[in-house]
Amino acid sequence: MARTSTYLNFNGNTEQAFAFYRTVFGGEFNGPVHRFRDAPAAPGQPPMPADTANMVMHIELNLLGGHVLMGTDAPQSMGFKVVQGNNVHINLEPDTRAEAERLFNALAASGTVEMPLQDMFWGAYFGSLTDKYGIHWMINCVEKA
Repeated sequence: MARTSTYLNFNGNTEQAFAFYRTVFGGEFNGPVHRFRDAPAAPGQPPMPADTANMVMHIELNLLGGHVLMGTDAPQSMGFKVVQGNNVHINLEPDTRAEAERLFNALAASGTVEMPLQDMFWGAYFGSLTDKYGIHWMINCVEKA
Protein backbone atom coordinates (compact mmCIF):
# COMPACT_ATOMS: atom_id res chain seq x y z
CA MET A 1 0.00 0.00 0.00
CA ALA A 2 1.36 3.41 -0.96
CA ARG A 3 2.34 5.78 1.83
CA THR A 4 4.08 9.09 2.42
CA SER A 5 6.59 9.76 5.14
CA THR A 6 8.94 12.47 6.31
CA TYR A 7 12.65 11.65 6.37
CA LEU A 8 14.94 13.51 8.78
CA ASN A 9 18.75 13.70 8.66
CA PHE A 10 20.69 14.20 11.89
CA ASN A 11 24.22 15.07 12.90
CA GLY A 12 24.85 11.81 14.78
CA ASN A 13 22.00 12.01 17.28
CA THR A 14 19.20 10.19 15.39
CA GLU A 15 18.82 7.55 18.07
CA GLN A 16 18.38 10.13 20.84
CA ALA A 17 15.93 12.17 18.73
CA PHE A 18 13.79 9.12 17.91
CA ALA A 19 13.81 8.00 21.55
CA PHE A 20 12.36 11.43 22.34
CA TYR A 21 9.78 11.20 19.51
CA ARG A 22 8.75 7.77 20.79
CA THR A 23 7.99 9.29 24.21
CA VAL A 24 5.85 11.93 22.50
CA PHE A 25 3.95 9.69 20.05
CA GLY A 26 4.15 6.31 21.82
CA GLY A 27 4.45 2.96 20.12
CA GLU A 28 7.47 1.02 19.01
CA PHE A 29 9.86 1.50 16.13
CA ASN A 30 8.78 -0.11 12.84
CA GLY A 31 11.32 -2.92 12.65
CA PRO A 32 14.89 -2.86 13.89
CA VAL A 33 17.21 0.13 14.05
CA HIS A 34 19.51 -0.34 11.05
CA ARG A 35 23.14 0.70 11.45
CA PHE A 36 25.68 1.65 8.79
CA ARG A 37 27.65 -1.47 9.67
CA ASP A 38 24.67 -3.50 8.36
CA ALA A 39 25.21 -2.23 4.79
CA PRO A 40 27.45 -4.19 2.43
CA ALA A 41 30.82 -2.61 1.70
CA ALA A 42 30.90 -0.63 -1.53
CA PRO A 43 33.54 -1.85 -4.00
CA GLY A 44 36.64 0.33 -4.05
CA GLN A 45 35.66 2.30 -0.97
CA PRO A 46 37.93 2.64 2.07
CA PRO A 47 36.90 0.84 5.27
CA MET A 48 34.12 2.53 7.22
CA PRO A 49 35.34 4.47 10.26
CA ALA A 50 34.41 2.75 13.53
CA ASP A 51 32.44 5.75 14.80
CA THR A 52 30.35 5.76 11.60
CA ALA A 53 29.64 2.01 11.69
CA ASN A 54 27.44 2.30 14.80
CA MET A 55 25.49 5.32 13.55
CA VAL A 56 21.82 4.92 12.59
CA MET A 57 21.33 4.24 8.88
CA HIS A 58 17.52 3.96 9.13
CA ILE A 59 14.80 4.12 11.78
CA GLU A 60 10.99 4.50 11.56
CA LEU A 61 8.21 5.52 13.93
CA ASN A 62 4.46 5.86 13.23
CA LEU A 63 3.07 9.27 14.12
CA LEU A 64 -0.56 10.30 13.63
CA GLY A 65 -3.01 9.29 10.92
CA GLY A 66 -0.70 6.71 9.35
CA HIS A 67 2.14 9.19 8.79
CA VAL A 68 5.60 7.68 9.28
CA LEU A 69 8.63 9.58 10.57
CA MET A 70 11.95 8.16 9.33
CA GLY A 71 15.49 9.17 10.14
CA THR A 72 19.20 8.65 9.60
CA ASP A 73 22.51 9.93 10.84
CA ALA A 74 24.32 11.81 8.07
CA PRO A 75 28.03 11.16 8.65
CA GLN A 76 30.50 13.68 7.29
CA SER A 77 32.87 10.75 6.64
CA MET A 78 30.42 9.74 3.89
CA GLY A 79 30.34 13.22 2.38
CA PHE A 80 27.16 14.52 4.00
CA LYS A 81 27.03 17.72 6.00
CA VAL A 82 23.74 18.46 7.69
CA VAL A 83 22.72 22.10 7.48
CA GLN A 84 19.35 23.70 8.08
CA GLY A 85 17.35 23.04 4.93
CA ASN A 86 18.87 19.73 3.76
CA ASN A 87 17.87 17.72 6.79
CA VAL A 88 14.26 17.00 5.74
CA HIS A 89 13.11 14.88 2.78
CA ILE A 90 9.61 13.88 1.72
CA ASN A 91 9.70 10.13 1.12
CA LEU A 92 7.14 8.68 -1.31
CA GLU A 93 6.49 4.93 -1.38
CA PRO A 94 4.38 4.20 -4.47
CA ASP A 95 2.91 0.76 -5.10
CA THR A 96 4.50 0.21 -8.53
CA ARG A 97 7.78 0.88 -10.29
CA ALA A 98 5.86 2.61 -13.08
CA GLU A 99 4.38 5.06 -10.57
CA ALA A 100 7.82 5.48 -8.95
CA GLU A 101 9.28 6.42 -12.33
CA ARG A 102 6.40 8.78 -13.15
CA LEU A 103 6.72 10.62 -9.83
CA PHE A 104 10.53 10.71 -9.98
CA ASN A 105 10.67 12.05 -13.53
CA ALA A 106 7.97 14.66 -12.92
CA LEU A 107 9.58 15.94 -9.72
CA ALA A 108 13.08 15.92 -11.28
CA ALA A 109 12.03 18.11 -14.23
CA SER A 110 14.22 21.25 -13.98
CA GLY A 111 15.52 19.94 -10.65
CA THR A 112 18.64 18.03 -9.58
CA VAL A 113 18.87 14.24 -9.39
CA GLU A 114 21.06 13.16 -6.47
CA MET A 115 20.65 9.42 -7.02
CA PRO A 116 18.89 7.99 -10.09
CA LEU A 117 16.23 5.34 -9.53
CA GLN A 118 17.97 2.01 -9.11
CA ASP A 119 17.69 -1.33 -7.31
CA MET A 120 19.19 -1.05 -3.84
CA PHE A 121 20.65 -3.60 -1.42
CA TRP A 122 17.68 -3.25 0.94
CA GLY A 123 15.41 -4.59 -1.79
CA ALA A 124 13.78 -1.38 -3.01
CA TYR A 125 13.84 0.64 -6.22
CA PHE A 126 15.15 3.96 -4.89
CA GLY A 127 16.17 7.41 -6.05
CA SER A 128 16.50 10.90 -4.61
CA LEU A 129 16.28 14.40 -6.04
CA THR A 130 15.77 18.05 -5.27
CA ASP A 131 12.95 19.65 -7.22
CA LYS A 132 13.14 23.02 -8.95
CA TYR A 133 11.83 24.68 -5.78
CA GLY A 134 14.57 23.22 -3.54
CA ILE A 135 12.40 20.53 -1.91
CA HIS A 136 14.17 17.21 -1.27
CA TRP A 137 12.36 14.01 -2.34
CA MET A 138 13.08 10.30 -2.02
CA ILE A 139 11.21 7.63 -3.98
CA ASN A 140 11.32 4.14 -2.46
CA CYS A 141 9.31 1.38 -4.19
CA VAL A 142 9.38 -2.19 -2.89
CA GLU A 143 7.71 -3.76 -5.96
CA LYS A 144 10.12 -6.26 -7.49
CA ALA A 145 11.19 -5.94 -11.13
